[in-house]
Amino acid sequence: METVFEFFKNNQVFFIATMDGDQPRNRPFGAVAKFEGKLYICTNNTKNVFKQIEKNTKIEIAALNKDGGWFRLEAKAIVDKRPEAKQAMLDQNPSLTKMYKVDDGVFEVLYFEDATATFMTTEPKTIKF
Repeated sequence: METVFEFFKNNQVFFIATMDGDQPRNRPFGAVAKFEGKLYICTNNTKNVFKQIEKNTKIEIAALNKDGGWFRLEAKAIVDKRPEAKQAMLDQNPSLTKMYKVDDGVFEVLYFEDATATFMTTEPKTIKF
């Protein structure tokens, strides 16, 4: 999991794909955090991406590094309502504090479950966590 976290942190933009009925949807994200041994992302619960994840927790993420290597992560994105998880996201990504507060009613954090990351870099590998 640490390798996956480092790839996220070193490549700030990654793309999350969800399903909107029978149509795939893809959008850029940039914040990730580690909390209690899990990797987290965040969003706003008024956005379509959150509504899509609520209906179907399966997501895929793709990211490219500056050397042309890339990785793909498939996982379930599980909502964590605990304030401690939200605070960890804010602490590790201070720029988010301009948009969100732990108790603002819209800030949501989600962790990865049943995740598989496939790296196509100088040393291809697969990591399950």
